[in-house]
Amino acid sequence: MGEEPGWSQGLAGKIDGAGRRLEEWSARQSPVPELRQRVRALAVAQWGGSVDVIYLGDDVTPVFAVPGRRRDGTFTGRHLVRRFFWNALRGVVNGVVNVFLIFNAGGGGDVFAGRGSVTGPANAQALGLVDAARAAKGAWLAYTATDDVEDRRSGYSPEHMAVVDLAASTDAEPTIRWHAEKPDTPRISPARQRLTWPDGSIYQYDVTRQEATAARGA
Repeated sequence: MGEEPGWSQGLAGKIDGAGRRLEEWSARQSPVPELRQRVRALAVAQWGGSVDVIYLGDDVTPVFAVPGRRRDGTFTGRHLVRRFFWNALRGVVNGVVNVFLIFNAGGGGDVFAGRGSVTGPANAQALGLVDAARAAKGAWLAYTATDDVEDRRSGYSPEHMAVVDLAASTDAEPTIRWHAEKPDTPRISPARQRLTWPDGSIYQYDVTRQEATAARGA
């Protein structure tokens, strides 16, 4: 059989190049291991035992479906002027970023896209954790770990859970912004990336498979 046509080889090269760029981008999104170790060390010092640590990101912006909150999490009826300018900025920045993505990765996106979702009744119990994560410069979710495979899939209530603030751009020490102790901790399903509270409110976070694997405590 003859050699592959030039267009086929060119297409394969573009696919390989896009794959490498995606891997490089994914690596840049992952915080350095030292940050995770510092967050884990803080939690272990406070609680003891094994601790899982998930990096939620430096811009936690889930989509809200909670009475009294807009989709972006802001309170209804407040800061309308500020919200107008924020939406205008989103449009401008996303336009620029999408042009870059189209020419460099073959597709567009939303740089401000929400990472997960929050659902529940008014004054949902999930709001304390989520608001703490949204306010953090670098949000980490730390909780006491389990080795039970079924618990990790279907969910369990850890002895402790906290939102820890630690960003790569600062030399500050990790700071606990929110903490709950059993029986007040939500039920977490690491496999489903879901937190569920007794009032039925849910925080569905969204991290990569690579991050979910790295989160496991020693």
